[in-house]
Amino acid sequence: MRERARLESSVGRVRDLENQFNDAVELIELAEGKGDEGVLADALSELAHLRDLAAKRRLESLLSGEADGNDAYLEVHAGAGGTESQDWAEMLVRMYTRWAEQNGYKVSWEQETPGEEAGVKSATVRISGENAYGWLKTESGVHRLVRISPYDSAARRHTSFASAWVYPVVDDNINVVIEDKDLRIDTYRASGAGGQHVNRTDSAVRITHIPTNIVVQCQSDRSQHKNKAEAMRMLKARLYQAELEKREAEKAAANAAKTDIGWGHQIRSYVLHPYQMVKDLRTGVEKGNAAAVLDGDLGDFMNASLAARFEAGGGQNKVS
Repeated sequence: MRERARLESSVGRVRDLENQFNDAVELIELAEGKGDEGVLADALSELAHLRDLAAKRRLESLLSGEADGNDAYLEVHAGAGGTESQDWAEMLVRMYTRWAEQNGYKVSWEQETPGEEAGVKSATVRISGENAYGWLKTESGVHRLVRISPYDSAARRHTSFASAWVYPVVDDNINVVIEDKDLRIDTYRASGAGGQHVNRTDSAVRITHIPTNIVVQCQSDRSQHKNKAEAMRMLKARLYQAELEKREAEKAAANAAKTDIGWGHQIRSYVLHPYQMVKDLRTGVEKGNAAAVLDGDLGDFMNASLAARFEAGGGQNKVS
């Protein structure tokens, strides 16, 4: 029923677009017949608006992968470099949460490991809403920042790296089998900047999947039981994402095509000094307003990488 509702909504949006287009064309014909320049200008303006809307609907139609409609987990990890990279990791988390909020998604914090002086060593957030994973899936990779360090008394330029990893939240329709013997479960006290994420008991949970060495952590709730349940959901999502990537890599190899999407690949460079420029290294898209990008203006990058991925034949494969 949920899939049916999603498809009906998708078809409905296209039909609405078609009806608006027909109305605009009729209005233009009417305005031309009566010589009404004002109505004609309004109708032409509506057509321009519909052109932009059609481009958006086209991009949405590319979100047809098996998990594209799901919520998403976003993990960010600081690279080598101490405080510099940890501050950059926190900036990345803020950038994605701002993008999510601006696009009507709900953001909930699942795990946070604070940096030694500033920023975060790692953080995991859940971004909930229609097509959250579909839009975010091309954001996995290494992000590079060049700036004058606010932590360097000599005001020297520093280069920092942080990694983002996006994977879909697994719903009840996807069966991921995990055996108890393959798990190591540890509990510890939550850490963070305060508030609901911190408590005085060992409620935080860390689960290690021994065969793959995948580690997930959750400390979002005061209840150890709830944190364990959420951590298991995160683990299932990670294992599912690993299988999606495996299938996609096999398909890319069969087509003799290179894939730019994957953990460990640098995807975007953010330069704040000596000039401002954000450049996507996969699509070549550039934006001079780095401050706006860091405040969540990611639409152009996501649109271009999603279209490029689709045209390269890198759509998601079905996983049973």
